[in-house]
Amino acid sequence: MGCTHLRPVTQGAKNTVTLIFLKATSMIVNLQTDGWEIIYHRAHALLAAQIAGHWDFSKKTYRLYETIAAIAHHDHLEKEWEGDQLTEAGAPLDFTLEKESPIEKLSQHADEAVYQGRWVAMLISMHLCFLNQGKGEDDPKMASFLKEQRQRQAQWQAELDVTKEDAEKAYAFMQWCDRLSLILSQRHIPVGGRQLEITKGPDGKRYSIHELDSGDLSVTPWPFSCDKFTVMVDASYLSQLKFDSNDALTKALIEAPRKTLSWTLKKV
Repeated sequence: MGCTHLRPVTQGAKNTVTLIFLKATSMIVNLQTDGWEIIYHRAHALLAAQIAGHWDFSKKTYRLYETIAAIAHHDHLEKEWEGDQLTEAGAPLDFTLEKESPIEKLSQHADEAVYQGRWVAMLISMHLCFLNQGKGEDDPKMASFLKEQRQRQAQWQAELDVTKEDAEKAYAFMQWCDRLSLILSQRHIPVGGRQLEITKGPDGKRYSIHELDSGDLSVTPWPFSCDKFTVMVDASYLSQLKFDSNDALTKALIEAPRKTLSWTLKKV
């Protein structure tokens, strides 16, 4: 069966590459037998957008183009290189071990999203609230930030004439694609064909992924517009296990070999 989908395009690719090395972006760090596999978080976001572009939108579009734009840019919260990209042991720092982002950075990320439109800004705002839910109980500044974001979300929903329920479904779609992209990027697919739950989709259904005997992957139930497609992401490779400084890691990442990782998803 033919596949109708979108191929997300990142504008200003040259500038983006420059930013990767002038400012740290969160990294997914996978330990391998011969070193580290590094996938930048912004590359993972683009992988999530590729997944989104293959979804079956015959029933609901969720403002398709704007939603995919939000998915592609939801992890563009940049950090300065301030020596926080190494663990205490000198290994590259996986994003799950990072310190919390300052509220000023979160606010900047939310504010800058508005330049792509209120729909994108609303989804980014919802994502920031999800990531920081529960933290406002002990942090008055965080509580104020979350309150402001929820007020802005309500305002944008009213201005865009979208119900809170439809907004939540759109964010559930964004979250689903983000989760599947992380499963792939972190190499969390179980061996032996065992099922791994992804998360609930925008339709409220629970989805799982498993590996086929062929090495391809399948999602159950199948939510995509075609029977088979491939998604890709760039990864960098470091043979050095330990680094003495953040500058040494930066230099190694600039010079690191890269290759494209790909996964083929197939309906069964």
